[in-house]
Amino acid sequence: MHARRTFLAFAAAAPFALAAPRLARAADTVKLGFAPWADAEFITRLAAKLAEQKLDLKVELVQTDVAPLYQGLARGDVDAMLMCWLPKTHADYWQRVEGKVERLGVLYNGAKLGWVVPSYVPEAELASIADLAKPDVREKLSGRIQGIEPGAGLTRLSRQAITDYGLDYTLQESSEAAMLSMVERSIRRKQWIVATAWSPHWMFGKHALRYIADPKGSLGGAEEVIALGRPGLKQQQPRLAAFLSRLNMPLAELEAAMLVAQEKDNDAAVAAYIDEHASRVNGWFAG
Repeated sequence: MHARRTFLAFAAAAPFALAAPRLARAADTVKLGFAPWADAEFITRLAAKLAEQKLDLKVELVQTDVAPLYQGLARGDVDAMLMCWLPKTHADYWQRVEGKVERLGVLYNGAKLGWVVPSYVPEAELASIADLAKPDVREKLSGRIQGIEPGAGLTRLSRQAITDYGLDYTLQESSEAAMLSMVERSIRRKQWIVATAWSPHWMFGKHALRYIADPKGSLGGAEEVIALGRPGLKQQQPRLAAFLSRLNMPLAELEAAMLVAQEKDNDAAVAAYIDEHASRVNGWFAG
């Protein structure tokens, strides 16, 4: 899900290249960046709403690909991003910006990448990635694994998994939206499908899906999702940095909120979360 292309590959397209110099921005205006994935969008919109309500800040949201997002953060063109996956998914990006950006807090634990199948696919026939090599399994799947963006970290790891397991499969690289559309169409038709996926995601609340095992560990293990700030954020925006350092929620709460966002909209999901979890929200601003 999370892009791995080099910064140079995205530099020309980076929206931050057109941003006004930081000194020209009002002191009470901040930019929060996110890539177009459901978990990142929800938690970023939640943070933006709370920063406006509790800290009296004006917040501008910037959506872009992951590579220019890291680049913009290191340059100070965006104030914070709430989607750094470590230790594996964003390892390449972290190596480029470590020491140049400010590490804030852990947003949620237990995030993971993997491949999923609908629950009606018999586990006796398909329990792990290794089972995809079985001729009858490959035939039912038409030799395809449904993927997401070509530059995503999950796509890079999925390509590696195909090599590690010696699979004769094509990874269909597309987008999150296309992947979800294919999963939903296959479920309606009760067809077999394997798709690249990650947690947290609202699709696990909407569909009965299960991860297949990855005995070689090609797709990595549990991850932490971390908030990062631009250089100098803690000194220049101490209240915002303190809030983002405390912002943390259980994975189950995040997935439930993401499902509300999918079925209604992000504004409704953010408002409902703030209302239903007032004690947790207030704790993010304690002290």
